[in-house]
Amino acid sequence: MNTTNTPLPPSPAIGGNHQAKILVVDDDVRLRDLLRRYLTEQGFNVVTAENGQAMNKLWIRERYDLLVLDLMLPGEDGLSICRRLRGAGDMTPIIMLTAKGEDVDRIVGLEMGADDYLPKPFNPRELVARIGAVLRRIGPDEIPGAPSETPQSFTFGAFVLDLATRTLKKNGESVPLTTGEFSVLKVFARHARQPLSREKLMELARGREYEVFDRSLDVQISRLRKLLEPDPSNPLYIQTVWGLGYVFIPEGQLR
Repeated sequence: MNTTNTPLPPSPAIGGNHQAKILVVDDDVRLRDLLRRYLTEQGFNVVTAENGQAMNKLWIRERYDLLVLDLMLPGEDGLSICRRLRGAGDMTPIIMLTAKGEDVDRIVGLEMGADDYLPKPFNPRELVARIGAVLRRIGPDEIPGAPSETPQSFTFGAFVLDLATRTLKKNGESVPLTTGEFSVLKVFARHARQPLSREKLMELARGREYEVFDRSLDVQISRLRKLLEPDPSNPLYIQTVWGLGYVFIPEGQLR
């Protein structure tokens, strides 16, 4: 891995001067130590664990802003950990580290609720970029107290999406969303009835370019449809625009 120490922008903070705290879980001791050193140099507060058992001991004691999770762990693997956290309602952002070419595992990881993935081997700078993008998604949308012309609440059907509190409610009941799912839905809400290409969606929701073989966006849209649509196989809110991408119809009617 190339660890050239070219200066990077300051690491994102979560609310004020809070230094983002990251837990890295990987059984490769050399990679674990390399990431700890590199991410620390970039301004993050980094804690590491070698497996799910060690992670659990840390998880119950402290709160983390983001989890970097290796998929192929001994004992409880990364997919099982991700499924367990999401099943318990824990929406801490997760970036999965996957083996090169394991497309099925990447897709399953996203379906389990991971926010992003990065195939090994990778340049640590790319991981920093992914971490920064995810943390920016959970940062404040507006400067507190500043006037805004952009609506901060969107109602469609039985749902209310509140950008200020980063919550989605259906008939008053909270609907859990991962960071990635929230970002995609926010883009749709702000561009209602406007067809968006996959490239544009990726740029607006992730802050990076769409890659032809990257299935993460499609998987997150599939998960959103399961949460929003009465019949996900015949979506009314998030509709496919063949040859282009998707369009969000807040009225829930076929175009």
